Amino acid sequence: MEKIIKPLSGFLVLLLLLIMLLFGGIILLKADGDVLKIVGGVFCIFTSFFLMKGLMIINPNHSRVLNFFGKYVGTVKDNGLFFINPLYTSYKISLRAQNLQGQSLKVNDKMGNPIEIGAVIVWRVGDTYKAAYEVVDYIDYVTKQSEAAIRHLAVSFPYDNLEDEKADITLREGGDKVNQILEKELNDRIAPAGIEILEARISHLAYAPEIAGAMLQRQQATAIVAARIKIVEGAVGMVDLALKKLSAENIVDLDDEKKAAMVSNLMVVLCGEKAATPILNAGTLYQ
Repeated sequence: MEKIIKPLSGFLVLLLLLIMLLFGGIILLKADGDVLKIVGGVFCIFTSFFLMKGLMIINPNHSRVLNFFGKYVGTVKDNGLFFINPLYTSYKISLRAQNLQGQSLKVNDKMGNPIEIGAVIVWRVGDTYKAAYEVVDYIDYVTKQSEAAIRHLAVSFPYDNLEDEKADITLREGGDKVNQILEKELNDRIAPAGIEILEARISHLAYAPEIAGAMLQRQQATAIVAARIKIVEGAVGMVDLALKKLSAENIVDLDDEKKAAMVSNLMVVLCGEKAATPILNAGTLYQ
């Protein structure tokens, strides 16, 4: 478990070490062959350089994980100049948010269609102890587990609802819901490394090139059929309205045969892709 510690300020220690170093140099200059003075001067200089190893600078949004002969001591997250035990070993870990945008992955969706999918993931280190000691390389861990999460998301849902009309969530139309599912799975997978996922979004989604043309034709055909259904529904309503108007206002009395002919003509005019060419009837309706 992460333990936050606050070491001594390094400014006072640095001043004392510089004074000790200067004092040791002065003793050596005035030793005049005195062994005790020479030993004292050397000791002061050596001690100063040794203790200077305990000085460390921590920049904003950075941290140092401290270790003492294989034992975790704690983590320093404050910024500035500090002094620690010179025998401590330290491990730098950045606390800044980082972007991860890998290459697009080629996988099969829930229906088995090959698709290309990619995501942008924003993450940062939340627990320095886990990042330093629970995994070998936390950056590589994030990369590999993110790829696994994206692949699992792709095979869990269909690309769209063309083949699975009952699908509640699709990759193409899921939007924020799909992003939330991806973010949750990433947090579950990467939590052992002490990583926090700030945001995860699908950045690229498309059918694989080998089926993209066929799927485009299928989508176009589906759209055409849907449009035709709307046109027919509207045409039937207009024909029904026209017949009722003619009957209600006694404009013309049509038998069943003429009504059928009129309905046929109106349906052709209303549902045709091109404008109809009118034919004038100079005689009666029964000629």
